[in-house]
Amino acid sequence: MAQEEYRWPCAQCGAQLRYAPGQTSLTCEHCGHVQKIAPEAPRARARALQELDLKSGLRDELADGDMVEVRLTSCPSCGAKVEITGATHATECPFCATPVVLDTGTERHIKPQALVPFVLTEAEARKAMITWMGSLWFAPGTLLEYARKGRAMNGVYVPFWTFDADTASSYTGQRGEHYYETRTVTVQVNGKSERRQEQVQRTRWYPASGRVSRNFDDVIVMGSKSLPPRLGNELTPWDLGALVSYTPDYLAGFQAEGYTITLSDGHAEARERMSDVIRGDVRDDIGGDEQRIHGIDTDWSDETFKHILLPVWMAAYKYNGKSYRFLVNGQTGEVQGERPWSIWKIAFAVIIVAAVVLAAVYLSDPEALNLPRPDWMN
Repeated sequence: MAQEEYRWPCAQCGAQLRYAPGQTSLTCEHCGHVQKIAPEAPRARARALQELDLKSGLRDELADGDMVEVRLTSCPSCGAKVEITGATHATECPFCATPVVLDTGTERHIKPQALVPFVLTEAEARKAMITWMGSLWFAPGTLLEYARKGRAMNGVYVPFWTFDADTASSYTGQRGEHYYETRTVTVQVNGKSERRQEQVQRTRWYPASGRVSRNFDDVIVMGSKSLPPRLGNELTPWDLGALVSYTPDYLAGFQAEGYTITLSDGHAEARERMSDVIRGDVRDDIGGDEQRIHGIDTDWSDETFKHILLPVWMAAYKYNGKSYRFLVNGQTGEVQGERPWSIWKIAFAVIIVAAVVLAAVYLSDPEALNLPRPDWMN
């Protein structure tokens, strides 16, 4: 599929339209004109949410309609793949604010099938971020000041993979069942030896084997290396029931990142997560008080995937020469961030705690600090 350039000129003044979060329309920030996005046809939605065959995707054998040529450039600072859907040839990396110039070439990528449109406006996302920052202990005082007066947050559609699979697993292991034995021990009580009885837990182990099955649906894996995995993966939950067919209209005024975690690597991570769930199923199936798992053999079938875009508001804050990033889920308002610590606030707190401890010791036993006892304590 050939790469296209999209423009959204206002019908009234010619300025560029922008998608209005939480709505199904584009708005002109220059004259206020509103232009509705064409309603989604049921068949188009069904096609957008249709799973793609994983084996075909891993072998790079998807249909031409599932692929797209995109104009991307790598950020020289953080490595993000920045994609611009309009005619822009220079922009700023939304992840680290480094100026970048778009390459003239294109790359063949798996086409996003669907996206969750932005629900929160920039002002709503900033409010959620400020509230979160206000709960941080020992954060620099300039952090909240930056959030209130700083530059506007960047709205970015971040790439994600979703994976489905049917699994059937056979296992071998052991089931441990607790029992108790009574034994006599000698203890010291007021300097004297006493004989007492106590209960000691023991475990009997029995062989265990069996089969468990589970169907996985929409295991989400972030497709970006530009964000710390902890931050991106903890922006949950996402309501994937709000997915709509991919259309560039929802990207008007926003940026989109091309995936930098390949389908193969994303699938490997998804398999690890599924395997952890299967291990939990095996432990439940073994039962008893403790479990030992010797081996699990899993058959994977009907593996499919989707490539989707999810909305994230981003901000970066510099403190002592280091950048800290903050993310807001553009659908729910969940906030994640890399927090800075104020050395001065921490040092002040340590001094206060030390002073309180010393005061308590002095009041209870002045001689312990080699200080004279005050007259009022005599």
